[in-house]
Amino acid sequence: MTNNDILKKLRVALMLRDDQIVEILELVDFRISKSELGAFFRAEDHPNYMECGDQLLRNFLNGLVIHLRGTKENPKNPTDVLAKHKAEIPKKENAKDRPEFKAVPKDSERGRGDQSPSKSGSAAKKPKKKEFPKGNGKIAVVEKVVYKNGKNKK
Repeated sequence: MTNNDILKKLRVALMLRDDQIVEILELVDFRISKSELGAFFRAEDHPNYMECGDQLLRNFLNGLVIHLRGTKENPKNPTDVLAKHKAEIPKKENAKDRPEFKAVPKDSERGRGDQSPSKSGSAAKKPKKKEFPKGNGKIAVVEKVVYKNGKNKK
């Protein structure tokens, strides 16, 4: 596992944005821009990919300790800091706001655009209730098969 992988996993696990990572690095007097930081999170085959060095990861981890725990003079509760990060994440749109998925009609005539659906088709009728065979209410998928392998049963 490379330093880039560790940095990516910590960013996801702690729900950190790029600007928050820059602030954490500034706590230990390590200056880096957002664009330089973005190069560490790129795919390895990307032309602007950059290896994350040991110095950057060491400073990030030291800054993360200060960010989460605070200093001796001003201690913090790490769970409060993580809850604050979670609260800053913008909420996604509710499912009610999104348009619902419309299923494609099963009637072959309704799905065709060149003809109007017929009135006698299955779309005009009420949907039938499924009829199950007697027993447990499930449809029999496989019939019972009698195997004749040459042995006589008595």
